[in-house]
Amino acid sequence: MAEESFLTDEFLRQLINVGEVDILVGLPTHNNAKTIQPIVQSIQSGILKGFPRDRAVIINADAGSRDGTPEIVIAASIEDARRVSNIHALRTLHAISTQYASSLGGGTALRTFLASAELLRARACAVISPESSKVNADLLSSLVQPIYRGGFDLVTPTYRRHKFEGLLMTNLLYPMTRALYGLQIREPYSPEFAFSGRLGTRFLAEKFWNDETGRTGSEIKLTLAAITGGYRVCQSFLGTRDSSDRRSADLVPVLRQTVGTLFSSLESSFSLWSTIAGSQPVATFGAAHDVGLEPFRVNRKRLREMFCNAVSELHSVFQTILTPGTLTELQRIAGMPEDEFCYPAEVWVKTVYEFAAAHHKAVISRDHIIQALAPLLRGRMLTFLIENRQGSAEDIERHVESLCLEFERLKPYLLAMWTTGK
Repeated sequence: MAEESFLTDEFLRQLINVGEVDILVGLPTHNNAKTIQPIVQSIQSGILKGFPRDRAVIINADAGSRDGTPEIVIAASIEDARRVSNIHALRTLHAISTQYASSLGGGTALRTFLASAELLRARACAVISPESSKVNADLLSSLVQPIYRGGFDLVTPTYRRHKFEGLLMTNLLYPMTRALYGLQIREPYSPEFAFSGRLGTRFLAEKFWNDETGRTGSEIKLTLAAITGGYRVCQSFLGTRDSSDRRSADLVPVLRQTVGTLFSSLESSFSLWSTIAGSQPVATFGAAHDVGLEPFRVNRKRLREMFCNAVSELHSVFQTILTPGTLTELQRIAGMPEDEFCYPAEVWVKTVYEFAAAHHKAVISRDHIIQALAPLLRGRMLTFLIENRQGSAEDIERHVESLCLEFERLKPYLLAMWTTGK
């Protein structure tokens, strides 16, 4: 059994009182009092509706809330959910909570769910975001059923997104993960997913949990562990995604958790990804994804300024990371008039692969490498916005697919950069 010392004695006593379960629902929180009650009741309704005969527990891992969030989770009445769903469970539905210092961060909530699932011998575990206003009773079944009934080990989501949301995902995380590991997983990083007990036990045994810096990006590490470990992965459509990236001005923390983790994964899995060519779809339940075309304002001028300023001000940094040819291309792009701005797919893919190779070789601080990528990603985002300004859903998908194929086509370029100098 994996180490449990990070769990408090009181929480362990609560787990013992619960006993073995079939389904565990993990709810990570931090000051979510204003929105958490309907989410808990939707989870309860999902259990009543989809799994009335199964043993289930809701586990709240709270990062030191000061607004009474854990108390609301525990106090949420199952009777209210029963009245709404008009279904009575044949088993007791437990809800327990534990707190940890928010300064710990680094996957502490996920580690809590993993350890709890192992102790309770849960067959299927779902993690639900506390910030989504779109949680409903069907969402839980969408995540859990493929594992509980279908024998899958990891369920990642697909969403309905606005065409200009999730640009980090569509322009980097999805196409690069797909090219590296050969599976077309649309959302390799998400706050909502589900995993089997056996995958959870395997992932809990990873050594990085004892290293504070190593715990960063644990959610995408779980996806990569499932892929590289040969576990069965599928996708399930969860409806509209409540996107925070339209409000986020600082990409760097997100890049550390996602791109930094993806780059780091290449070290240990080189023997696998270096032999893979092309990609294959994975089993998908519901819609593969969906695109919204509603009006959406983006400050394109600001994106261009951040890109151009970085190309000028970080020239010495980029000289260390990039090949002379790629750097020359970036300088050319930065000199384009606003209405002609274009960061071509080929140049972007070479940029990303050169950054990955520089990260591998640690030519400068790896964290500085990730930070330097942020303004270049904004330049690529701007190109995506311009290309798809009048685009239909079909146009968007065609452009995303074209970029994915470019990542796959240029994968030998990454291998060459990885094993040789610039």
